[in-house]
Amino acid sequence: MSILVLTGMPGAGKEEFVSVAKDLGFEVIRMGDVVRREASSRNFSTDDQSVGGFAHSERQRLGYDIWARRTVPLVKAEGTLIDGCRGESELTVFRNAFGEGVRVVAIHASARTRFERLRSRNRSDAPADFEQFRERDKRELGWGLGNLVALADHVIVNEGTLEEFKRNAAELLRELGEHEVQGR
Repeated sequence: MSILVLTGMPGAGKEEFVSVAKDLGFEVIRMGDVVRREASSRNFSTDDQSVGGFAHSERQRLGYDIWARRTVPLVKAEGTLIDGCRGESELTVFRNAFGEGVRVVAIHASARTRFERLRSRNRSDAPADFEQFRERDKRELGWGLGNLVALADHVIVNEGTLEEFKRNAAELLRELGEHEVQGR
């Protein structure tokens, strides 16, 4: 089964990558949606700190791979992109479930660029200040996200224009798709 796993720090550009993948016909599953659904079903607030705290407490209680284990049953088809992987233990779950052909794509952008992007979104989970942004980064890095980015099969640096990024994302996705077709 051909599965892509998408990772990157908050504000790096994962959502734009997902948009390009959908346009190219990829099925997309967002791990964050899995977390938010579970948090909502337990009457947690949907702000970033509450959802992040809930996700972290579930990881501590049930293992750092809990969100991957809860995501696996949602993957129904080849050509699926799983958005939001946070660590090696989650990647191990996906590779155990779908095989060694699982590929990791990391999106990278500088802290200052990511902070400005998160602030400009005007979403409820936007950081109020740079300190709150740093706290979120520390939480994400504590889950092993930095290691996963370092181990990625493919990395796209997203410091240019949105058009450049979308072009680079589409090029990579098409290349990965061609390799999958040739490998079948």
